[in-house]
Amino acid sequence: MWNKLNQSILGGDEEEEDELLYDTQDLCSLTHLQRVYAFAACMLTALVLMLLSLIVFANPIKFALLFTFGNLIAIGSTAFLIGPAQQIRMMFDPVRMYATTIYIGCVVLALICALLIHSKVLTLIVIICEICAFIWYSLSYIPFARRIISELTIRLCDTEI
Repeated sequence: MWNKLNQSILGGDEEEEDELLYDTQDLCSLTHLQRVYAFAACMLTALVLMLLSLIVFANPIKFALLFTFGNLIAIGSTAFLIGPAQQIRMMFDPVRMYATTIYIGCVVLALICALLIHSKVLTLIVIICEICAFIWYSLSYIPFARRIISELTIRLCDTEI
């Protein structure tokens, strides 16, 4: 691994740089079973944080912190299964680039409203936007799901998303 890193720093081929990004076996010594366990542990932690956030729903700032960190851990947990480079590539794929950007923006805004501004009303508004953005982002991984939801919304509300 260090040879590849030195070659890429000293001006190796582009092909070798790409190989360095995809060679997760050298970067991570976890077996497939350990990766599944790590994924499950992170996902369980995320679910616990999100459930705890429901307990403190009356305090929107605590709710926003627990819910947002739960979401971030849930999104990050998939990096154990597919690798961080693939995760980022998939998140910024042209199909879901806007959904990812809006979701990340809502996460940042929720943390700013909760930690810096301390506004309960703004925090709740941004958390609602974060939930909607997360749902839209998640639907981008299901083939034709966003199109079906858009068509359903048009029929039910006579409007388009």
